[in-house]
Amino acid sequence: MLTSKLKSKRSKKTKKQAKQETPTLSIKERAAQKRKAAKERQELTKLITNAIFVAALLAIPLAFIGGIRAVLPTTLGILCLALSYKYPRQALYGFIIYVPIGGTITYYLGSSPVLQLAKDSFYVPALIGIWQSCRKQNLPLIIPQGIKIPLFILLGSCLITLIFVNGWQQFNPPAVGVFQKESHEQPFLMGILGLKVFLGYVPLISCAYYLIRNKRDFLFLSRLQIVLIIGCCVLGLVQYLLLLKGICQGTRNLEGAALFKASIAARCFIGGSLVYSPEEGVIRLPGTFVAPWQWAWFLISSTFFSFGSGFSDPSFIWRLISLGSTALVFVNAVVCGQRIALALVPICFVVLLFLTGQIANLKRFIPLGIGLTLILGIAMVSNPEVVAERTASFVDRWNAAPPYEFITQQFGEVWKNVGGPFGIGLGRATNSARSLGETKLVETYYPKVLQEVGPFGLLGFVILATTLTVICFRKYRSVKNRNFRSYAGAMWVFILFISYNTYYYPLDVDPVAVYYWFFAGVLLKLPEIDKQERLLENSHTKPKNKNLKMRQSQVT
Repeated sequence: MLTSKLKSKRSKKTKKQAKQETPTLSIKERAAQKRKAAKERQELTKLITNAIFVAALLAIPLAFIGGIRAVLPTTLGILCLALSYKYPRQALYGFIIYVPIGGTITYYLGSSPVLQLAKDSFYVPALIGIWQSCRKQNLPLIIPQGIKIPLFILLGSCLITLIFVNGWQQFNPPAVGVFQKESHEQPFLMGILGLKVFLGYVPLISCAYYLIRNKRDFLFLSRLQIVLIIGCCVLGLVQYLLLLKGICQGTRNLEGAALFKASIAARCFIGGSLVYSPEEGVIRLPGTFVAPWQWAWFLISSTFFSFGSGFSDPSFIWRLISLGSTALVFVNAVVCGQRIALALVPICFVVLLFLTGQIANLKRFIPLGIGLTLILGIAMVSNPEVVAERTASFVDRWNAAPPYEFITQQFGEVWKNVGGPFGIGLGRATNSARSLGETKLVETYYPKVLQEVGPFGLLGFVILATTLTVICFRKYRSVKNRNFRSYAGAMWVFILFISYNTYYYPLDVDPVAVYYWFFAGVLLKLPEIDKQERLLENSHTKPKNKNLKMRQSQVT
């Protein structure tokens, strides 16, 4: 009782001191603030006016070429580019919000390939704005500095492939036979797109690092991610219920191979292509994404984010909300039909408990564990057939083609046709580049990298990923605050897992291609935020002597 009273008295004193310490602005300072605000409004108005004028000029010819559907995305894109350049921080938040819902927006606006790159209209201008800000303030753009040499080595190897492999293919196309059609490939453009897919999101490390300035920014971002997880998972369950009740037919009425193939014609409510043939025991739901396996990797990555917030958020309410998001992720992993999500979501959760040490934190682990068990138990009891079908499907798939055999087979096939020390060309194993030329589907990530950029490029990427993983581990271990340390631990396990995962190619497409680099930047900033908070705590305690006062003033 006494300690609680003392704490309340101290908190009241600190509040009073804070009120007393807040400086009152003079008339001149207020006038200066008003002038600054008016100037910013004028600049914003001018920027929007210019963007609309440019969009209107482009809209007139586009209306004749592509119709009215081409006008709206173009206008929105130009406005987005202009505003993202002006406000890079807000653009990065918009980018993170757009990533999980981009597939749904794409198909609602007409499934144009340009719309699939719409998220870059947030990212690229924001990156340019951050780069210019770094130049003005003499700040490094490459964060952390330890990845600089590995990144340049890998980039140099990729440029050699682009110039000498893709360039050679561009200027020396294969001879066309008598009964063969003339090839219209664009190998050099394919290489540029392949390089963008391969390394285009590496600068997100720096973007996230400069986006997060303090504890408030960090909590806002982590809670925003939880809200996005909950929203997407609820929409995913709605999609499943619409298919279950027959409101959406899915692929039920099709015949032959069409019963087992994802189709955009079977699209239901959100997302893109899906398979829903319950009579055949085949369900592959895309959630809010373009394809089902992207949804599976969203659920897998969301396990790490919901775990981090569930244990590290200082607010009890947000810890409960994070528990709800974790439960929704587990339920969606069961009903979406993706075997990899069903297997990896619970495994990742258990691994996180041990690697982050949260299993010993009984005060938080027991309520979270009991709540999660109850929710999952209710879901499994109410849908026993679904759980049995998913489990049987996973076991059958494992017995038919174990992952380690599949990966070994892919490495063997690629090694036979690697084409030289610098690969067969950037983009040649990238699905998004298939409109520019012939591509080969390689379903595992490291064999795919080996195919495109050869042994040197593969070695360069392994060194880059290993360097980043080691640096992130050191940063994670340097965090002293318990809450920050827990979140940093969850992020580090995510980076470790994705760095050396080669099953399928999540680093090539959304959302992992974004989350891997972006949340590495968040993790790298956490030690600095931790230091800020400790300095703020120390500033509230009065120093006992003058020397201590001098040292504190120098640190702050």
